Amino acid sequence: MILLLRRTLLLSVILCSIKATAQLGVNKNQFTHADTLRGTLNENRTWWDVLRYDITVKPNFETKEIEGNVKIVYSSKMVFDIKNKEKDKIKAAKIILGKDAVHMQIDLQQPLIIDSIITDDFMIVGSHNKMRLEGTTTSKLNFTRTDNVAIINMTGNHVVKNPGATKDSITIYYHGKPREAIRPPWDGGWIWKKDDKGRPWISVAVQGLGASAWYPCKDHQSDEPDNGASLTIIVPDSLMAVGNGRLIKQTHLKDYLLPDDIVFASADYVSKKPTKEDTINHQPLGIYRWEVKNPINNYNIIPYIGKYVNFTDTLMGLKGKLDLSYWVLDYNVEKAKEQFKQAKLMLRAFEYWFGPYPFYEDGYKLVEAPHLGMEHQSAVAYGNKYQNGYLGRDLSGTGWGNKWDFIIVHESGHEWFANSITSKDLADMWVHEGFTNYSETLFTEYYYGKEAGTDYNVGSRRSIRNDIPIIGPYGVNKEGSGDMYPKSGAMLHSIRHAIDNDEKFRQILIGLNKTFYHKTVTTQEIEAYINQESSYNFSKIFDQYLRTVQIPTLEFYKDSIASTLTIKYSSCVEGFNLPVVITSTHKKIIPSEKWQTIQLNAEELQWFTKANIERMFYIKTKQLEAKP
Repeated sequence: MILLLRRTLLLSVILCSIKATAQLGVNKNQFTHADTLRGTLNENRTWWDVLRYDITVKPNFETKEIEGNVKIVYSSKMVFDIKNKEKDKIKAAKIILGKDAVHMQIDLQQPLIIDSIITDDFMIVGSHNKMRLEGTTTSKLNFTRTDNVAIINMTGNHVVKNPGATKDSITIYYHGKPREAIRPPWDGGWIWKKDDKGRPWISVAVQGLGASAWYPCKDHQSDEPDNGASLTIIVPDSLMAVGNGRLIKQTHLKDYLLPDDIVFASADYVSKKPTKEDTINHQPLGIYRWEVKNPINNYNIIPYIGKYVNFTDTLMGLKGKLDLSYWVLDYNVEKAKEQFKQAKLMLRAFEYWFGPYPFYEDGYKLVEAPHLGMEHQSAVAYGNKYQNGYLGRDLSGTGWGNKWDFIIVHESGHEWFANSITSKDLADMWVHEGFTNYSETLFTEYYYGKEAGTDYNVGSRRSIRNDIPIIGPYGVNKEGSGDMYPKSGAMLHSIRHAIDNDEKFRQILIGLNKTFYHKTVTTQEIEAYINQESSYNFSKIFDQYLRTVQIPTLEFYKDSIASTLTIKYSSCVEGFNLPVVITSTHKKIIPSEKWQTIQLNAEELQWFTKANIERMFYIKTKQLEAKP
């Protein structure tokens, strides 16, 4: 992307601008039981794996309330005590759980209310308003609410089909008034706005805050639905609803009855079938069902609702034809057709640097949003007002950032780093933001040359604060410093120049996207891969930039008569070993914390200046007047 960063204190306009590209969790000095429940993979989470979400939501613009249901298809990772087997009326194999207590944690943030949770051990059959239930032997699950979770009792009458082998499901019915985003995307939640013509314009932005702010789920980045997700949005039929992936079904109740798979159930399981007369605020309903085939982050599943119109294009990419789709407010079509030409430029550049776009099956989509932007997978939120830069400003201060649209480039870069490659824990969000920050440098370089890209990277460093480490505390849903954007990008720039082989560096980026394609990762896995593929141990470099706030100082003394350079690192972690490469001759020097004297030729000695070193590497330099 993530995309969009939430802070309680913003130190400058530039810092605020940088953070606008990914919303993250609230800064905290103390953590609660609720933080641990959300951020930790406890025993009520580890035994099951999400396979798919099927979400139905019906928002009410006037009351700012929602109602809906979520079917969670999952597989069991543990084998339960099997007491007996039987076949039910729909001929699905069933296995009854044993006596040992088994519980499932489902996340849904207050004040949203869970009405009921049922198993998939009954089937609603029939068509139109002739509905009946079959196989209702075990339909209801008991649960308790604590903090922002529901703990479901999965024992007793719950039936699991072939634990460890096949899939099971539960469906959760809920309603309420979800958290409203006061300052989206930094302060996440539902966004209830009006467009320039006074018509409803609704969306959601919940990175860091969590998808459980609006629908029940396993709200942890480590578990994505392996088989994708669907989002069915029920709105007044005067509006268009857009979701992730592809539109697979569209129904208007003024013309048709609601499809059979849209069923609301009350707590006592009396099936309620919406009819042709059902409305939202006396308006006929429209139903839009969207689907993604690929795994997707919880926070990326998002509805967009408004007076949207659509235009399309295609790109012949590395994996063939990629469908491009653009959804914008009806009065912005002409501006969008011009500005969104940059999407193809972005895709060509990033396919060169990172490999194929990761979601060909679901297409690429930009959707105009009532906030700045977010990396919503295959439905990237766009709110940059159809201008280059970041709301018209160049964050690097170099001029290069005003030659392209920041939101199109940055948020789409997250399709590779955040959406395809996802950090397991919020603490490792630099994997999302650092690589995507560096994608801005790589995009600039692809079209304007390597020196332009380096200009942009160096300029972007001016917002680095070095306040707290980039990696945050694990297990409590907490990110580290906002420096995960420019400082991580500067670190990658340093590593690239230390490798001193641009093609090898590009292959490392492509290799990351092959090796961790559609996977969740840890910082350690990313570090190990880069070390292995570069044939150099950068572990101390990662420690320095990700886990401390110190910026290393390279102290040096040049002796032009003897043609020697005396050099060492200070203000660094023990063992810091970032190579410094003299670009004119590709001579590689590896300073340490001890003084060493190196023979250089006249050209190399002349190159060794503060300006040249700090341009390629994120370090401070100190030239001495006398030999130490």
